[in-house]
Amino acid sequence: MSRLNDLIRQVGRKDEALAADLQREVAALADRRSFGLNFERHVPEVVELPGRPIRRGDKVRILPPRGEVPKKADEKLWRVASITRTDERRVAQLESLRDDDDATAEVAIEDLVVVAEFRDPIYPGLVSTGKVERGGDKPFHTVINAENYHALQALLFTHRGKVDCIYIDPPYNTGARDWKYNNDYVQADDLYRHSKWLAFMERRLLLAEELLNPAGSALIVTIDEKEVHRLGLMLEQIFPSSRAQMVSIVISPLGQERVRELARVEEYAFYLFVGTAGPAPVMDDLLNEPVGQRVESAPVRWERLIRGGGDATRHRSPDLFYPVFIDPERRRIVEVGEALPLNASRSSVRPPTGTVAVWPLRQSGDEGRWRCSPEYLRGLMERGYARVGDYDRARDQWTISYLGRAQIARVESGEIETLGRADSGEVLLGAAPGRTPLTSAKTVWNRPRHRAGEYGTSLNRALIPGRTFPYPKSLYAVEDALRIAVKDKPDAVVLDFFSGSGTTAHAVMRLNRQDDGRRTSICVTNNEVAADEQRRLRREMLRPGDEDWEAWGICDYITKPRIAAAITGRTPAGDPIEGHYKFTDEFPMADGFEENVEFFTLTYEAPLRVASHREFERIAPLLWIRAGSRGRRIQDVREGWDVAEAYGVLADLDQVDKFLAALDDQPDATLAFIVTDEDRLFESVVRDLPEHVQPVRLYESYLRNFEIESGRGAR
Repeated sequence: MSRLNDLIRQVGRKDEALAADLQREVAALADRRSFGLNFERHVPEVVELPGRPIRRGDKVRILPPRGEVPKKADEKLWRVASITRTDERRVAQLESLRDDDDATAEVAIEDLVVVAEFRDPIYPGLVSTGKVERGGDKPFHTVINAENYHALQALLFTHRGKVDCIYIDPPYNTGARDWKYNNDYVQADDLYRHSKWLAFMERRLLLAEELLNPAGSALIVTIDEKEVHRLGLMLEQIFPSSRAQMVSIVISPLGQERVRELARVEEYAFYLFVGTAGPAPVMDDLLNEPVGQRVESAPVRWERLIRGGGDATRHRSPDLFYPVFIDPERRRIVEVGEALPLNASRSSVRPPTGTVAVWPLRQSGDEGRWRCSPEYLRGLMERGYARVGDYDRARDQWTISYLGRAQIARVESGEIETLGRADSGEVLLGAAPGRTPLTSAKTVWNRPRHRAGEYGTSLNRALIPGRTFPYPKSLYAVEDALRIAVKDKPDAVVLDFFSGSGTTAHAVMRLNRQDDGRRTSICVTNNEVAADEQRRLRREMLRPGDEDWEAWGICDYITKPRIAAAITGRTPAGDPIEGHYKFTDEFPMADGFEENVEFFTLTYEAPLRVASHREFERIAPLLWIRAGSRGRRIQDVREGWDVAEAYGVLADLDQVDKFLAALDDQPDATLAFIVTDEDRLFESVVRDLPEHVQPVRLYESYLRNFEIESGRGAR
């Protein structure tokens, strides 16, 4: 409605009588309110894309002069009619996009920023900005630096109907300078702030609904009292067939003092269960004091024997570099060898007949070290506390796991029952009867570990010292929330498109460590710079898009280093993280996690370049993510085709025989991307694909996905 009023005002400049008639009709229609949640949808939503190259035909805004702190964003939109070069500078000729304005302008390229209206189609790509690999052949967690609405559109190409859980902590709309709508902070005195927030959320939740697995999945949304009731109505309208509940979570027992108000101690979480999904039974109901059991009790966790971390090398610990001889057929440890002197080569060791030697080799192929001495491992092997795990393709060898001291103590205390021995020699373990009964979580949570100050702010301070992030969630609160949704799904895909400091990814890693899961997280955050920091940077003559400006953005300054620190166990300065994780799984934070993560920035491509196969390098990460973010990524197909562990790409149909033969040799491959604009040729390849491989046509499938999605922004 606010947009309609703007248009009527424009009409009034030329015809006041017509504008008055239109205003009366609009007022009459406004009285006919439909049942349900009503709000102004504020179309279109616009976002600036700093750093995106300026092209002819782009929509742009003119940036304020360097050093100037604008009181309000310039909302005027221009179209780039042409670009010329004069006096070593590139200059754009601009035309106003307002129907009642035929103004033109000539502006230097560096003084413009591209804008995208949400009703315009986008054609996204991804550029890798780094990775951390400590998880062997585990699939990768993904972090995307992007405007989250556009990232959700990109994920519809990779994950439509495939996400098991969405956890989001959106802006709470308190009136603080913590979120923008159309490039302006929404203030507490804005008469339309509630409708702006609802319009903002509706567009994203409509896309989220299509990402959730309709057979069984969960949506978790946290919120405070400012928007809780409006959000509840919106969720009911968007997800009418889901089963919804609201949880109250005590996050600050001392209370947050407010003028002439009660001290707030809690926030809320909506749980929506889709399809057959429901809350998993847990060992702690999160409200009552446990009777006859420890709240912190957990499933038995086997740890990898190989040591992670940058200093876990053979040279630093030669006494922990030795072979473990296994029988790969029976998956049994046969013998533990002696430490190999530094001047001796692995090739000098001959495995006993029928065995293979497993060495502590890092994913890079460098020689690492085990976590314990040969003598200690022999003792574990005798008691059945060491075992052969899966084959690690990344290291081209078998993994070996063992029980740590804390787990052994649980076994020997009787908390975990010994059920016997497997043929492979490892001990079989289970929950001792009556010791760890499962129950349902309650709708009120009151646990000290959910305190946001101690286990959000303080924990972040340990991971990334000197870097502050406002109001991070307690790691353990998010972990408990996700456990209810994905405890019984060890391969779950968890999405957070308001990821902030990255707590959701961190919590997923914690869950994986507790039950050897292979869950993956997809975290989306923009690179917005905090309001106070923006003023300082503008005084230093910087603007969005400048490298020194972007370095202070949420994604680059907080999210990426926090997640990297969690995995490596080291701060951005390279120091071991101080402190221990607590509660469900207690261990030094410096141990990190055996996980993989890759960081990406969303790009905006030209559809004609994509269709003509000239932007494959930017599209390649999307294909890899669609195939499960696992194994090698196919980054170019200059040879005409390539097949990796999870998928294949065929760009030259004359190479189809080689391509099909390679796919036959990859039983774990699930997708084949075929580049052709010929229906007949595509169908001929599809007929010969292995049964376990699904065909996807490039670039028709990609382009059509985003052309269809472009209309959503006009809602």
